[in-house]
Amino acid sequence: MPLAVFVLGLSVFALGTSEFMITGLLPGMAADLGVSIPDAGLLISAFAIGMVVGAPLLAIGTLRLPRRRTLLALLGVFAAAHVVGALADGYAVLFATRVVAALACAGFWAVALATTIALVPVERRGRAMAVLVGGLTVANIAGVPAGTFLGQHAGWRTAFWAVAVVTVLAVAGVALLVPETTGGAVGVRRELRLYRRGRVWLALGVIALCQAMIFAAFSYLAPLLTETDGLPGEWVPGVLALFGVGALIGISVGGRLADRRPIATLYGCLALALAALLVLALTTDALVAVAAVLAFGVAGFGANPALNLRAYQAAGDAPTLVGASTTSAFNVGNTVGPWLGGVAIDAGLGFPSVAWTGMLLGAATLAVLTVAAAVQRSDDREPVAV
Repeated sequence: MPLAVFVLGLSVFALGTSEFMITGLLPGMAADLGVSIPDAGLLISAFAIGMVVGAPLLAIGTLRLPRRRTLLALLGVFAAAHVVGALADGYAVLFATRVVAALACAGFWAVALATTIALVPVERRGRAMAVLVGGLTVANIAGVPAGTFLGQHAGWRTAFWAVAVVTVLAVAGVALLVPETTGGAVGVRRELRLYRRGRVWLALGVIALCQAMIFAAFSYLAPLLTETDGLPGEWVPGVLALFGVGALIGISVGGRLADRRPIATLYGCLALALAALLVLALTTDALVAVAAVLAFGVAGFGANPALNLRAYQAAGDAPTLVGASTTSAFNVGNTVGPWLGGVAIDAGLGFPSVAWTGMLLGAATLAVLTVAAAVQRSDDREPVAV
């Protein structure tokens, strides 16, 4: 595996830490800025919306630019946004920096995915994507807890400074170790043709639904484990870290399997995820629930390389815009899943309802995946690898 792919994974670690650490910093940020916690929570929504909208727009805007220089520029903007955010003296300025950081993050994801694809042979794309997305997994295991710890003990601004420093290290790594690649002669019109392909929309639909399945339950694991399963509150950070360990295992194994049998990998991961969700929905035993959380992490992130690979296979000759589209699809799922889980809780169905909600979304994912596989079989001259 080229060292450049690991450097891009380090960059994703910085991006992912920033994206998810806000959850643990909300109380301190709200108190310091003089706003309510729900208002501070809008900083999370601002980032998610910026990711959804910014990915395709920046992918098109940077299509003809050299990729390494584009990556460096986007990382520079991301770092600068965190410096300004750390110095912000008001909520409005901080909100604006989160939008700018999200746009830079979205653009980086799109270009980094296209760069990764260009750096490895076809038969190793799944593993390369696993390394790239593995940066996000490590961010959840180490970066987010570290950012939360810094925020709790030295103030939320310190966490922002730390992300800026890691991003600068990523800039140095990209500048030194990532070779220059380009989109070549592929133009905007040619890339936009991917949206005419039903297979692309099916692949993106599978991504969004799968992510919604994961985050409908994951977002509410803490109250589910403590209120329903009787897990002591002080154990929750450890269990969430265990989910991250499962995610790292899943993405490592899933990357290797995706190169050989992408659709079979997705079916297997979805089956394991549904089984874990069923256990979480029915059990009141804390240890059983913890084991289910580990399995859920393996399954949820084990599907990730195959999800990306399927989208690239469907897109054909539009490598940059499909990377942006998958980024948007993942973030649609990240946004819709927690919202649906919250709707179930607000309806008085109890915390186990988030697991049932995840199962419904998982069933929908299976249905769309089955349609996508059937369409591919009918379109391709050679049988699809299963």
